Amino acid sequence: MHPGGMTDTRQESLASLLGGRGGALDASLPPLAFVLGWLLGGNSIAVGALAAVACGVVVGLVRVVRGGRPRALLVSVALVVLAAYIALQTGRAEDFFLVQIFLNAASALLWAVSIVLRWPLLGVVVGLVTGQKLRWRRDPDLLRAYRYASWPWVGQYILRVLVFGALWLAGEVVLLGVMRAALTWPLQVACIAVSWWVLRRTLPADHPGLRHPRTP
Repeated sequence: MHPGGMTDTRQESLASLLGGRGGALDASLPPLAFVLGWLLGGNSIAVGALAAVACGVVVGLVRVVRGGRPRALLVSVALVVLAAYIALQTGRAEDFFLVQIFLNAASALLWAVSIVLRWPLLGVVVGLVTGQKLRWRRDPDLLRAYRYASWPWVGQYILRVLVFGALWLAGEVVLLGVMRAALTWPLQVACIAVSWWVLRRTLPADHPGLRHPRTP
């Protein structure tokens, strides 16, 4: 088949386009640092908060040194600081994870709305990464495929909300830290794999691929 055909596109998987494993792994470290600091400090929220913020700053600086964007560092550190501030204000260690519960709930809603409005966020992200921008919206096959393949992303956010929410209600601080790590990178990898499978199953066999929208 032609180099730009579907065979070539399938070799270039969704995982290779989106990447992000390092960022997902890094995001798990501050919550784990919070739990570890909280435990070693005799259930001290202040010690856990300090450990989380320090960890967030170190991880962020390492990412910037390796070529990451300073803006991403500021956002990630700001979220850790906000989570620590909430826990300190309420006096409940489990409230450190409220920010993550809210962000995942908001993400689930945003992705679901984007699908209903026929602006699936998976298409928006892949379009930016591949340089196709919004040309994929003029391709009915790609539009339909991105809509179907965006639902696994909604599912992963809902799963996190359900798991984190249940553990938060139960006050399970340690388990929240553990599940925060377990449901970050591993779940993201699974989500990307399922989305890629849906894309391949949905696109016609003769479609030229994600980088080659067919426009009328």
